Amino acid sequence: MAQAKLPTLEEFEAAAERVQGVIKTPMIESHWLSELTGQKVYFKCENLQRTGSYKVRGAYNLMSQLSPEEKKRGVVAASAGNHAQGVALAAQLLGIKATIFMPVGASLPKYQATLGYGANVVLTGAIFDETLAAAKDFTEQTGAVFIPPFDHVDIVRGQGTVGLEILEQLPDVENIVVCLGGGGLTAGVALAAKLRAKELGKKIKVYAVQAQEAAAYPPSLKAGKPVETKIQPTIADGIAVAKPGKVPFDIIKSYVDKVVTVSEDEIAKAMLGVMERSKLVVEAGGAVGSAAVLAKKLKLRGTTAIVLSGGNIDPLLLQRVIRHGLAASDRYTNISVMLPDRPGQLVRTAQAVAAAHANVVEVLHTRHGNGLQISEVELDLSVETRGKEHREEVFESLRKAGLKPKMFEG
Repeated sequence: MAQAKLPTLEEFEAAAERVQGVIKTPMIESHWLSELTGQKVYFKCENLQRTGSYKVRGAYNLMSQLSPEEKKRGVVAASAGNHAQGVALAAQLLGIKATIFMPVGASLPKYQATLGYGANVVLTGAIFDETLAAAKDFTEQTGAVFIPPFDHVDIVRGQGTVGLEILEQLPDVENIVVCLGGGGLTAGVALAAKLRAKELGKKIKVYAVQAQEAAAYPPSLKAGKPVETKIQPTIADGIAVAKPGKVPFDIIKSYVDKVVTVSEDEIAKAMLGVMERSKLVVEAGGAVGSAAVLAKKLKLRGTTAIVLSGGNIDPLLLQRVIRHGLAASDRYTNISVMLPDRPGQLVRTAQAVAAAHANVVEVLHTRHGNGLQISEVELDLSVETRGKEHREEVFESLRKAGLKPKMFEG
């Protein structure tokens, strides 16, 4: 199959004109990452979009070009979150009726936000494939225009406005780091930014980052075509796409300099770092670029822009991620201690932890664990620590008290 014609710089500029005044986000320096890397690092804050992610750009660009007859028929989309909100807001701004199909298990905040933008939301399907099938059936029955999440040239053009804004706001940028799921954002940013840079007589590099558990692009790039990959559970559900889109894949294979992956622990640590040090709430998919920089997966030279692609995260998941990120950073340690079942042992253990200047957050005391002797109890402690060295101090203090501590997964 012949490769589709690539979007031109003029087409990206036209998309930017369409979204101008409706959609634009700030660029802020990440001082802590600048100090860590020795290079200037900035965040492109798509998490501060009204919908909480960049998705509204592509949706608005595509939908604003629909004919009056198409607009009258309405639009339909299938999404578990960010694309749903982007289509819903774009439809509201353009006066188009939107019907959004979401999986039954979609997070409540994303469901409520989509409703809040005026869309008709249909909850259906235990898995996303069932939701997507229902949306396409609805399209065939009603004639509504289906708005894809990433595999459409006008979606790519719309997402590419992020790249144009980066060069406008940060003219000396030399590297752009962006998350990669289906590929719409990465393709748009890479092509638009490199076309603009060429016009300005400069060169930039674009790096894409996938979650290790949902990395369809490395095998696809190796095969030279989109191939379906089995997706494992990941906190970065917003970029968990089993097969790259054909339109973005053709761009990414030619315009992205490198694709790397990051682990769940690395993502959680990055989310925590961005929240603590930059005071920005970022969802897991939006934090993978920061994760790659923190984990030194990329060798960056020169000024770098990291796209924080979204900030839509369920508060309950955020709570779990914070705890996981603290544990991954050796700042939250789960310790198990076997004790003789007699008075004073809990105090003995607490004193040993206090002697190491650590704080016990949570205690579970049980006589009924597997493998416990009748005369034993198991004490599980969740302890705040200041890092790896302090964690070792806590363990050493417990050993000096005659105890045998071991770590466990909390």
